[in-house]
Amino acid sequence: MTPPTEFLRALDTFSAALTGDPERPELEFEEMPAPQRLAPHAAAVSAAVVRDDNELAVGRLILLFDPAGRSGWHGTFRLVAYVRADLEPEMAEDPLIGTVAWSWLMEALESAGAAVESGTITRAVSESFGEKQDEPSTTELELRASWSPTGDDLAPHVLAWTEVMCMAAGLPPRGVSELKDVR
Repeated sequence: MTPPTEFLRALDTFSAALTGDPERPELEFEEMPAPQRLAPHAAAVSAAVVRDDNELAVGRLILLFDPAGRSGWHGTFRLVAYVRADLEPEMAEDPLIGTVAWSWLMEALESAGAAVESGTITRAVSESFGEKQDEPSTTELELRASWSPTGDDLAPHVLAWTEVMCMAAGLPPRGVSELKDVR
């Protein structure tokens, strides 16, 4: 079955945003299979924020399209995002880290145009015991969110998702240069 023209147009703008971002060379994209049961038409991509061969954050973005729309959607499209990043233990202890991470997404989506945003933020601390007792504790942040785009161009939504991944990875906001220690 040939996908509807509306989905193919949106898929073009979705895919065009994945060709690389000169401001974010740390981003590495990979196509992945889309879930088949969530909507009649779907596409998905995974990404990682990599610096000096270290994976700082990973994520997935899924584009869903149902020509009939769905309850809880605003229109015929829905985007589903996942971001996971390691956190410094001090950041994980901050009771506002969930609120801050959610604000990253809301700020990133402002210019993209989104409606019916929903999601969760989870922070997890993993401690090792027994044979693994020498492994250091780790702390992670997970963001799971979905929203409906209010326009036809999905490139700003891909950009918003990658910006949240970069922020979770500890990179400065887009357009802000990192301070380098020049000693």
